[in-house]
Amino acid sequence: MSDRTSDNKAAAAIVAGDHADPFGYLGPHADGAGDSVLVRTFQPGAEAVEVVPATGTATPMRRIDSAGLFEAETRANTFAPHTTYKLRITANGEKRDIDDPYRFGPVLGNIDLHLFGEGTHDRNFEKLGAHIVEHEGVSGVHFAVWAPNARRVSVVGDFNAWDGRYHVMRLHPGVGLWEIFIPGLAEGTLYKYEIKSQDGTALPLKADPYAFAMEPPPRTASRVTKLNGFEWSDQNWMRERAQRNATSAPISIYEVHLGSWRRKPDGTFLSYRELAQQLVPYVKEMGFTHIELMPVSEFPFDGSWGYQPIGLFAPTSRFGSPNDLRHFIDCCHNAGIGVILDWVVGHFPADEHGLARFDGTHLYEHADPRLGRHVDWGTLIYNFGRTEVVNYLIGNALYWLEQFHVDGLRVDAVASMLYLDYSRKPGEWLANKYGGNENLEAIAFLRRLNEKVYANHPGAFTVAEESTSWPMVSRPTSTGGLGFGYKWNMGWMNDTLRYIARDPVHRKHHHNDLTFSLMYAFSENFVLPLSHDEVVHGKRSLIGRMPGDQWQRFANLRLYLAYLFTHPGKKLLFMGGEFAQEHEWNHDTELDWHLLENETNQGIKSLVRDLNGLYSSLPALHERDSENGGFAWIDCTDFEKGVLSFRRHGCKERDCAVVVCNFTPVPRYNYDVGVPLGGHWREAFNSDSSFYGGTNIGNTGHVFAHAKSVHGLDHSLSLTIPPLATLVLVPE
Repeated sequence: MSDRTSDNKAAAAIVAGDHADPFGYLGPHADGAGDSVLVRTFQPGAEAVEVVPATGTATPMRRIDSAGLFEAETRANTFAPHTTYKLRITANGEKRDIDDPYRFGPVLGNIDLHLFGEGTHDRNFEKLGAHIVEHEGVSGVHFAVWAPNARRVSVVGDFNAWDGRYHVMRLHPGVGLWEIFIPGLAEGTLYKYEIKSQDGTALPLKADPYAFAMEPPPRTASRVTKLNGFEWSDQNWMRERAQRNATSAPISIYEVHLGSWRRKPDGTFLSYRELAQQLVPYVKEMGFTHIELMPVSEFPFDGSWGYQPIGLFAPTSRFGSPNDLRHFIDCCHNAGIGVILDWVVGHFPADEHGLARFDGTHLYEHADPRLGRHVDWGTLIYNFGRTEVVNYLIGNALYWLEQFHVDGLRVDAVASMLYLDYSRKPGEWLANKYGGNENLEAIAFLRRLNEKVYANHPGAFTVAEESTSWPMVSRPTSTGGLGFGYKWNMGWMNDTLRYIARDPVHRKHHHNDLTFSLMYAFSENFVLPLSHDEVVHGKRSLIGRMPGDQWQRFANLRLYLAYLFTHPGKKLLFMGGEFAQEHEWNHDTELDWHLLENETNQGIKSLVRDLNGLYSSLPALHERDSENGGFAWIDCTDFEKGVLSFRRHGCKERDCAVVVCNFTPVPRYNYDVGVPLGGHWREAFNSDSSFYGGTNIGNTGHVFAHAKSVHGLDHSLSLTIPPLATLVLVPE
């Protein structure tokens, strides 16, 4: 085959956007003898193109294909292959000078390629995606993406009329990474990847998996955004957060959906910065120690609440820029409030601009739907057996912790990851190599995730939403655990909500729903969750679950919330629950703030504020939340009277609190409760206080413990226990 035939085929491939190695054809290339340099460029729509060296005169380029392919031959002594030059393009009668992207060498180094190839590049987010850099003395944007099975990958955007023939990327075939440096692009540039599969099929344009920002939905383009540059002022928090996030610390979490906590008068969203001005002081006033944000990674469908993300690295643009979110978190930390993100890695949506069949193959997901598809949710499952996919997800976790100073990651739907037969019928799933239903690759991923988080970011923590009895979820990987810091106690939530919804006359037959959680309360480091999932889809709001007339409903809620705050385990309450939102949560509107005009709702708000204060101020209620020695029953058998009593203990001997709950609407007078210490006991909390909307029945603030043995203890209190109420007493 002649050189001319080869050149013609190469030219045709460039024009069609199918050339396997565009850097081998376009840009500057020395001839075999080294006497001259041939420069080629593809500029559709150009009327004329010149090569303009940094020194010397411009050289006109000749058109070698009518589609817009140009070349020029210059002498080597005046134009070396790495000489700086520009292309002067004449189009529509106007001239403009650009740097030729095909004259630049690779940005990715051998170490990056090696680490990525073996799946150990913990800082992959610094190399992949779109980064504003200066390369070989020129500023622009470096793009890199993983698409090992693609025939061709291009960057497209307004800067090239979304034409994939302009900026075809360089392939590193050993690892399947594609990259290109495009000079002159700046922050804010919109872009996507145009990918052709191996059979030449042009796929739907893909958003960048590593994009740090995206367009507001329903638009789907990625946006070039600087990775660094925010000036943090939370140094004190970061130094102290290990103590604030420890199992011995009070952790009370306010779960928030940013789009529906509060809205502007015209119904539009508050921005991250407006939320910093309004939400942060509110959470501080209410005494919560942490905010948990429902997913903020970019997602196309509002109705998914963020649980079907497309842009794992991109904070949703619904509320502002990435730096606006950083500002919000910075304000939280300066107010002494930690930030937890819901992190969704159990599945991803099948939207065509996302990860599904990213390079024309099942790259991020399994090909077999018995492994790779959630039928219930219509979503795809990550292939946790592929090192590059695991590296992508772990890099994302470390990105949020480093780049946004996030304190915790709550991993969504862990049970769906652990079990191969999760929500599947026989024949709809594949067993592991041992014949079991455990997803061995997902288990290995979760363990590695937690090891990386705790090794790289001391003081940060992870939380598992895990709804089964999988053992040792929050135990170290070194002892066979999954390595999470905490686990949601779904059993406590289900049992107690079922119990409290019953008419008090029937509760004595279901007393075990209250007490069973203590059979396993210290097997994990638990969070007690009253989350968004419990106030949607016909389950009713918390106050909507409560039986009885209006007074009893609110009394039951006060009783139940007090039981939450005194039971072992960290606390989580979804927004609206703190003031007895009547309607189920609706993501399309703000909370019913007008309810606070009612004394009963205001009473619930005051109750939650004071419970947070009590929980944080009494070491007995939080120091040993995850230790067996932090709890002891006084009497868990009085189901006839519906009274439950127990002790909570801190690390010091006198750090003790006695909790007494009456789950009936009948006051109990002269009710003896054993206590470990004699002398005066202070009534530190009474949910029946008139301040909260109660009847003010109680013990006038204090009671004396007599040397009378009750419940196996040497002293006892003779109490007046209000109806549908919780008392907390502490020794003076």
